[in-house]
Amino acid sequence: MAGLASTPEPPYYAVIFASTTTDDTDGYGEAADRMIELAADMPGFLGIDSARERGVGITVSYWESEDAIARWKADAEHTVVRETGRTRWYAAYELRVARVERAYGFDTTSTP
Repeated sequence: MAGLASTPEPPYYAVIFASTTTDDTDGYGEAADRMIELAADMPGFLGIDSARERGVGITVSYWESEDAIARWKADAEHTVVRETGRTRWYAAYELRVARVERAYGFDTTSTP
């Protein structure tokens, strides 16, 4: 994943996942990579931004609709990894769903 997610004009939805990890993170990176790969194949997926430092992570995934988010939540492989996160990898997490009404940006690397 290089750069920031490129999203369409609003409105669309953002799923904001903030977490802290336990000391047992074996397999976590591979599972996170697989979830990004799996989400990217889901209908309605628009993109993702993610950052992690010193055990604190924030991942924001972007979706066309609340129905697309519900399908992602119901995905069988995502469900298994989510349960592993709850029982093993996460000390705490918060998930928030928001409707994006406005979006704008700046990029010094784009050509004029």
